[in-house]
Amino acid sequence: MIFTTAWIACLLPAFAAAQYGNGDSGSSSTSPAPTASSTSAPAAAPSAPADTTGQKNVDVFFNKTFTFHPANLTASNGTLVTFWFPNSAVSHSVTQSSFAAPCTYLAANGSVSAGFDSGLQTAKHFTINITDDSKPIWFHCKQGNHCGMGMVGSINAPTSGNTYAAFEAAALKIGSSQAKETDNGPVTGGVNGIATAPPTTATAAAATTTTAKPNSSIKVAASTGIVLFAAVIVATFV
Repeated sequence: MIFTTAWIACLLPAFAAAQYGNGDSGSSSTSPAPTASSTSAPAAAPSAPADTTGQKNVDVFFNKTFTFHPANLTASNGTLVTFWFPNSAVSHSVTQSSFAAPCTYLAANGSVSAGFDSGLQTAKHFTINITDDSKPIWFHCKQGNHCGMGMVGSINAPTSGNTYAAFEAAALKIGSSQAKETDNGPVTGGVNGIATAPPTTATAAAATTTTAKPNSSIKVAASTGIVLFAAVIVATFV
């Protein structure tokens, strides 16, 4: 019995050391506990939030399709309409046009001012303020032939005659023959709706994940349990 007790007692130091060691020579149980580490996910442009009073939001390139969502909306005077651009490899625009020429920028004509134009953007948002809700606003994406693929939209379009559906059909009829439009950057102003500022960066807060590293207190608790367990075995043999 004495031999068995002595044998168990000899094993205890090595067993306890294994619980404290980390595989490196010279490791000690008295070393400070490592601090927690944190990692941050890359920021991404958020999708359009829910509408609120006086604020309406539109997704650009909705679900990676050549559409605005919603593509046709109603907004009263003073309502802010914000377009949210995705963080995609291909940029898009919100460019004001006319019912007669859906895929052409609405240039100034006589007493009529030029339309608004976000310019080609990614991960931005662009806002216009509705100034005359009795008249429609037509817009399109100027990138490539996106307009000819149906990437158009309207605000306060009539429910008969020059409707949004008719506007979209006219754009689709242009198809791949859409004339290439130059991008001269954002243009503020507009007709029936005014952009007072160029697009601004739209980013979501970075998600932070904290991962706890092993703590020395856990090792102490584990070793204490081992010693008590060994003591029970010793007592049993004695």
